[in-house]
Amino acid sequence: MQGNLAQSFRVEPRMARHSVSDSGALLMKQSAEKYLHFLRVKNSSPHTILNYGKDLSQFLEYLSPPGARPPALNEITHAIIREFVAHLHDQGLEKSSIARKLAALRSFFKYCVREGLLAENPARLVPTPKLPKRIPSVLSAEEMNGFLNGLGEMGAAAQGAPENARAQADRTASPQVVAEGAKRSSRKSDRIYLRRDRALLELLYAAGLRVSELTGLNLIDIDQKERVLRVRGKGDKERIVPYGSKAQEALENYWSLRDELLTQKSASRGKRQGAPHTQAVFLNYAGRRLTQRSVGRLVKKYVRMANIDSDLHPHSLRHAFATHLLADGADLRAIQELLGHQSLSTTQKYTHASIRQLMDIYDKAHPHA
Repeated sequence: MQGNLAQSFRVEPRMARHSVSDSGALLMKQSAEKYLHFLRVKNSSPHTILNYGKDLSQFLEYLSPPGARPPALNEITHAIIREFVAHLHDQGLEKSSIARKLAALRSFFKYCVREGLLAENPARLVPTPKLPKRIPSVLSAEEMNGFLNGLGEMGAAAQGAPENARAQADRTASPQVVAEGAKRSSRKSDRIYLRRDRALLELLYAAGLRVSELTGLNLIDIDQKERVLRVRGKGDKERIVPYGSKAQEALENYWSLRDELLTQKSASRGKRQGAPHTQAVFLNYAGRRLTQRSVGRLVKKYVRMANIDSDLHPHSLRHAFATHLLADGADLRAIQELLGHQSLSTTQKYTHASIRQLMDIYDKAHPHA
C-alpha cells in the first residue's frame, strides 16, 4: 500500500527540477507525504488515502508549470486554489470529482494548520461546486424479496441435483466433449459458491452494510445467537446492527463451504496467494478475504441471471434496506444509527426515495392520476 501511495504522489521529472530547487515547494511535498501517513495511522479508508494522494499530486503539478517557480506552502492563497478549481472545470471534470479534490485540499491544509506549518487554511472559504441531489433508485420490497428468494431456490435446486455421470468422461473424448465438460465444471463451481454469494447478499440487505463493512467482517464480529453484527464503518467507528432469520439461514448454509475453502488445496497455494485469512467471514477460492471488487462483480452476475431491469450494485442493497425500513414506519433517527451516518441529512435522502415510490404507486393506481 505504501508503494502505491508513493507512486500516486510521484513528482514528474519536469516538476522535480523546480520542487527540489525550491525549499518551500519541497516542504509542501514532504508535508503531503506526512499527511498521507497521518491518514493511514488514523485508519482512514485505503481508497480515500489513495485518491487523496493523487489529488494532492495533481495540485502540486498544477503549481509547478515548466519555467515557473512553484509557490511555497505559506504562499498558497485562497485565490490560487480557486484558480485550480476553475482549471479543473475547464478540463471538463465532473462536479463530484472537483468536490472531492477540494475536500482533499481542505483536509490537507487543515492538517498543516494543526501542525503549525500554516496560520490559516487557504482552502476553507473556497466554495464547493453545487452537486445535483441524487435520489437513490431502489428495488421495491417485492422485487428485492423475489431477487433474494430466487437465489435461495437456486441454491436448494443445486444441492438436490445429482452429479452428472458425464462428468467422468473418457479421457479420449473429443474436444467438443471436453469443452462441454469444462462448462459443466464451471456451472458446478457456480453452484458451490452460490451458498457464499447468497449469504453475503442477504447480509448486505438485512443489515444495510457498506460493501467495505461486509468484506471487513471477521468471525468474532458475528453473534449468531443474538443475530447481531459488530460493524466497523467509516473512520473505524463501530456500531451494532441486527440481522434477520433469512440472513441467518444463509450464513448457516455457508459455514461448511467456508471450512472447505480454508482447507482445500492448502498444499497447492502458492506464495503469491499467501496464507488463508482464517478470521475473515467471506472468502474467495483461495481462502483469502473476498475483495470489494469481487462483491461488485457477483452482484452484477446475479442481476443478469435474475433478468432484473435495474442497475443494481452492492450499495443498492443498502439503499433498499433504508428505504424499506422507512416505508414500514421506522424512525429516521433509528435508521441513521443502523446505517452509521454521522449526519441525519445524509439519511434524509431516503425519505425522498420513499416519497417517489409512493408517487409511482399513485400514478399507476389512481384513476385520475
